[in-house]
Amino acid sequence: MRIVIGLFLLLLLCWPQTSASAPQFVLKSQCPPSFSFDKGRCFLVSRYQFYDSTQNRGMGGTQTSLPKIHDGYSPQQIDLGRFLFFDPALSKDGSLSCASCHQPDKGFSDELDRSVGITGEKVERSSPSLWNVGFLNKLFWDARASTLEEQASGPLFDAKEMGNTPQNLLATLNANEEYVRLFNQVYDNTTSITLTQVTSALSAFQASLISLNSRYDQYAHGYHEALTEKEITGLNVFRSFVARCSECHQPPLFTNDQIAVIGTPEPQGMAFDVGAQKTFSEAKLRGGFKVPTLRNITKTAPYMHSGKFDNLFDSIEFYTKGRGHAVPKEQTLYLHWHIWEPDLSQGEIESIIDFLGALNDESLMPTIPTAVPSGLAPIDKNYQQTQQ
Repeated sequence: MRIVIGLFLLLLLCWPQTSASAPQFVLKSQCPPSFSFDKGRCFLVSRYQFYDSTQNRGMGGTQTSLPKIHDGYSPQQIDLGRFLFFDPALSKDGSLSCASCHQPDKGFSDELDRSVGITGEKVERSSPSLWNVGFLNKLFWDARASTLEEQASGPLFDAKEMGNTPQNLLATLNANEEYVRLFNQVYDNTTSITLTQVTSALSAFQASLISLNSRYDQYAHGYHEALTEKEITGLNVFRSFVARCSECHQPPLFTNDQIAVIGTPEPQGMAFDVGAQKTFSEAKLRGGFKVPTLRNITKTAPYMHSGKFDNLFDSIEFYTKGRGHAVPKEQTLYLHWHIWEPDLSQGEIESIIDFLGALNDESLMPTIPTAVPSGLAPIDKNYQQTQQ
């Protein structure tokens, strides 16, 4: 009898388990901080929504409203986008993720003058910050994309950036059981992952990157002790009719989402970059680039489209050296009318820098996943190299 019982117990131990193990990746069912949940979707909540003024942005008005944001994504869609954003499987050879060039601890930039792509070579331009990108309708330095979905697909299939193809990307994702399960959860039991779903999820995550709670914002909302005297002096210079910084870097996003021809010099040895002229086939936009946000600007050096200036002082001083002073003689540029000769002193430049530091806010930093469905390291080799 004991032998029979022993054999029965042994069979139980060796019998295949029928209960499925818990999935390794679970998508969040709650919205990111600062988003409200309504009918399965996430919508941004901000004090700026209480303001309806849009006319004082160019004069540096503090209580001005925000543009419309691209929100309304589900929590699961946003979280799926987070996994994709950090997964090197989206590149041709599994060596680069979106986060390689948009690193959270560097203002979602990468601390390089020009980013390094899959070939190991530098690409044409620097990596722009992604903070508050959900508010923008002009994307990339040359404004060649008008939606987050279009922007998300650009680097994926650029031969010098992530080097992938739509066919290879979808084959990789559809061969991954975990990704298929997650996409089925988000997109109502789809039979196979599509490119539209990939770019939609990436867009959802990027639109959740909100930075609107800096000390400047606290000051704008009425808590004037949030800024120091030096920072308030810098704000006053910044918005003055002498410096005129706020005419393009308009609060509260500190960009006007427009293109400006300012005549910044290219680094030595680099060919002249025509910028938005190529996008719109407009001679008047030759050398024109999108006005970048100044949010978390102290985290995103070097500056300008080519990373020409490695510090804020030189970047601001460029504007006070004279209209068109750096334009090559062989180039004809139609400089933006805001570009003139403010003749700022060293002290005034330094006060602006003091103020720009008050625009830092990373309180809603997303969580970097410790693992991604591909099994590759979410902090990939290229990311690690720039940390050293």
